[in-house]
Amino acid sequence: MLRIMSIAGARPNFMKLASIVRAVEQHNNASSEPGIKHIIVHTGQHYDQKMSDSFFIDLGIPNPDINLEVGSGSHASQTAEIMKRFEPVLLEECPDILLVVGDVNSTIACTLVAAKIEYPSNHKRRRPIIVHVEAGLRSFDRDMPEEVNRILADSISDLLFTTEEQCLSHLQREGVATEKVHFVGNVMIDTLMQHVKKAELSTIKEKLNIDKPYALVTLHRPSNVDRLETLQPLMDCLEQIAKLQQIVFPVHPRTKNSLQNFGLYQSLQNNTNIILAAPLGYLDFLKLIKDATVVITDSGGIQEETTVLKIPCVTLRENTERPVTVDVGTNYLIGTEPARIMEAVSAIIQGNGKQGDIPPLWDGHAGERIVQILLSSAL
Repeated sequence: MLRIMSIAGARPNFMKLASIVRAVEQHNNASSEPGIKHIIVHTGQHYDQKMSDSFFIDLGIPNPDINLEVGSGSHASQTAEIMKRFEPVLLEECPDILLVVGDVNSTIACTLVAAKIEYPSNHKRRRPIIVHVEAGLRSFDRDMPEEVNRILADSISDLLFTTEEQCLSHLQREGVATEKVHFVGNVMIDTLMQHVKKAELSTIKEKLNIDKPYALVTLHRPSNVDRLETLQPLMDCLEQIAKLQQIVFPVHPRTKNSLQNFGLYQSLQNNTNIILAAPLGYLDFLKLIKDATVVITDSGGIQEETTVLKIPCVTLRENTERPVTVDVGTNYLIGTEPARIMEAVSAIIQGNGKQGDIPPLWDGHAGERIVQILLSSAL
C-alpha cells in the first residue's frame, strides 16, 4: 500500500487538500489493487474555528490523523516549531510520499525536514518523495514571505505540480529539471467546482441581512494592514465605495486587530452601508463570492476563484503570483492607490467589468491527475 502524508497548516491549504483527499478516495474505491493510505497532518499554524476546523467540516475532509498544535508566532519561531514537532512524526510514519501544498510556513518547514531526514535502515526508502502542489508560481517580490517559501520548497522538491503553463518557464530558469514538473491544473478549482452547488444552499446572506447588490472585501496581507499609513487610505476608499454600493467585509483577525489599534474600526461599524462579519466558513464565503458584483481583495486564491466564477476581482497588490487571472481571467491588478481602486470598482459597478475566460486545465480534475502521477512515480 502506498503511504502518502499530506500537510495542512492554514486556510488555503485545506481547500487544496480537499481535492487530493477526494481523488485518493476515488482511487481506493475504484481499484482492486492495494490502495493508498492517506495520512493528514495539521500543523495548527492557523488555529481559529472559522479559519481551520470549520473547513474540514465544510469540505468533507477527514479529521487530521495528527495535529502538531503549533499555533501562531513569528515566521522564524513558527517555522522552527513546526520542524521540531514534525520530525518525530515523519520518522514514526515513514510515508513513501510527503505532499505539501501552497506557500505557507508549514509548507517550507515540513519540506525542509523531509529533504534532510534519514529513515531507519530497514525502510525501503531513505526519505520520502517530496511533492509540491501549486509549484512555480512567482510574484518576483521577495519581500513577500510566501515568495521565499515558494522558491525554497520548489528547489528541494522531487515532483512539482503546476497550475499555470508559464510556471514551467519560471522553474526552468531556476534550474529545476523539466522531467520533475507536471502541469496538472488547479486543485483549489477542483474544490470550488465540487462545492459550488452546495454553497448555493448557504443562508449567509440572510444571516448578514444582505438584500441588495454588494461588493465583497477581504484584506489580510501585512503590507496592507499592519501600518496606519497604508491601512487608513484603504479604509477611506472603502467608505467612498460604500456610497456607490453596499460592502460586505468579513474581517480577518489580523486586520481587525490593526483596525482597532489604529482607531479605524468604529467608523466602519457606524457606516450603515458596510456590513462587518467574522471570518466565514468555506461554503458561506463561496456563496458571497458567487453573488457579489465585485470582489476587492489582497488574497491569492480569491483571484483564482473569481476567475472561474466570472466575478470581477480588484486585487490590492502591486504584483501577483497568479498572472493568468489577469491575462485570461477577471482579475484587475490595481495596487493600493485609492484613485485607481475607485476607477476600477466604479466601472465594474456600472456593468463594465471583465468577462474573462477559464484558464487551461482548470476543469475540476487536477487532483485525479496528481494521484495518477504519484502512483506511477512511487512504484
